[in-house]
Amino acid sequence: MVKIRRALISVSDKTGVLDLAKELHKFGVEILSTGGTAKLLRENNIPVKEVSEYTGFPEMLDGRVKTLHPKIHGGLLALRDNREHMQTLEAQGIGLIDMVIVNLYPFEKTTQKPGVSIEEVIENIDIGGPSMLRSAAKNHRSVAVICNPERYPQVAEELKKNKGALPDSLMRDLGVEVFSRTSKYDAAIFEYLHQWNNGASLSSSGFPGTLTLSFDKIQELRYGENPHQKAAFYREKGKSAGLINLKQLQGKELSFNNILDLNSAFELVREFANPAAVVVKHNNPCGVAEDETLEKAFLAAWKCDKLSAFGGIIALNRKLDLKTAKTVAKSGFLECIIAPGFDEKALALFKEKKNLRLLEFGDFNPINEPDLKRVSGGLLLQDKDLATLDLNNLKVVTRRKPTKQEMASLIFGWKVAKHVKSNAIVLTKGARTVGIGAGQMSRVDSVMIAKKKSGKASSNCCLASDAFFPKPDAILWAHKAGARAIIQPGGSIADQEIIRACDKYKIAMVTCGIRHFRH
Repeated sequence: MVKIRRALISVSDKTGVLDLAKELHKFGVEILSTGGTAKLLRENNIPVKEVSEYTGFPEMLDGRVKTLHPKIHGGLLALRDNREHMQTLEAQGIGLIDMVIVNLYPFEKTTQKPGVSIEEVIENIDIGGPSMLRSAAKNHRSVAVICNPERYPQVAEELKKNKGALPDSLMRDLGVEVFSRTSKYDAAIFEYLHQWNNGASLSSSGFPGTLTLSFDKIQELRYGENPHQKAAFYREKGKSAGLINLKQLQGKELSFNNILDLNSAFELVREFANPAAVVVKHNNPCGVAEDETLEKAFLAAWKCDKLSAFGGIIALNRKLDLKTAKTVAKSGFLECIIAPGFDEKALALFKEKKNLRLLEFGDFNPINEPDLKRVSGGLLLQDKDLATLDLNNLKVVTRRKPTKQEMASLIFGWKVAKHVKSNAIVLTKGARTVGIGAGQMSRVDSVMIAKKKSGKASSNCCLASDAFFPKPDAILWAHKAGARAIIQPGGSIADQEIIRACDKYKIAMVTCGIRHFRH
């Protein structure tokens, strides 16, 4: 047990600190503090000594130097069982400090402020706070160090239980937590300044020589992809947009697979400006449509592959109205519905389906963040695939040209193909999918699967391929599927052979020069 006799309190976030300070005062603890924290304590009748009075040096350089002093760090770092350390403190008139309560300048919040200047960001890089935390945490056997306001009630309870002392086990936990916090803090500073510096100090590729990532756990999940795998959901430090901001309005707790599928559906549905619906199953879309109303878009997406849609996830890019909700409710078993909002009557309609998860998202803008993929012993990092079609770069390479309606359908299909696992083939009619072939080792197989799933609906369809055709055999199957127009990147050594096959079957072909592999 460590008896607390002197504590230093200097906090940016003052949530809950008064209650803990009052508890310390009850046990006769001398409290040192700075600036706004000292003012708050005095206003609440808690005796406090300013750090500047304690050290004999004033705060200086606009507050940049407050606690960087031997009387502070000597009192934190001295080993209590080291005779020489204790003699040095006595000779220098330095007292022991048994507790540090510090949380850091809000660097992460500052960087999120609209129009924030680099000068303001830099002023919110805390120096004294991390220094005190690290000094105290290094000496956690003798110094209690608290950097997390959520810990205050636990610390107060232990003080009451142990008459102003804290157990060794808690001291260890608090010390370890400090290094977790300071490492994340430093990572956030590096990440921001790296982006601000535009990669000037990085490797020639524009990616950092050392990659530092920091995430906070949002929640434990029931299990991972399979019941024997443990799992959790994390938020990237400093990020406030994206799937992490989903608001669950109803239903069971989200699973690992739900979150993966929701992300795929969310990323795809926001590709479209008109009312749109996406049905996702096992991380692949099985139906996508745009229409003049949300109800029509959902019906068209659902009809693409009703069998696969069972137990799937629905994503909408408009507020779910009652009319559409009634149509959705008749479609069968669903895991989740994600939309930018839900009409009150629509919510009431789904109230009896207690297991159905209803999720609302606010920010609809694409997020430009790197794409990370774990491999054994390492990590792959790449830019996110945000490429969109430049209509000026589309080239008609066949004798037959696509009609205006076919071109619109090809562009729609291309947006969908970007979100389908490779090899990807998407058959469309207008702004709706009629058949999707996903995740096959052979592009021919993907065409055949898309044809099989579409049935007779593929007659006079358009076809989008996420990569070039290596051989003309897939064109034969596209013809059998009833395709009248094809869009693909081009660039195969067999391009001329592919074009001749299209001309043979009177299929229009457009190349766009962009590949969308999705592994």
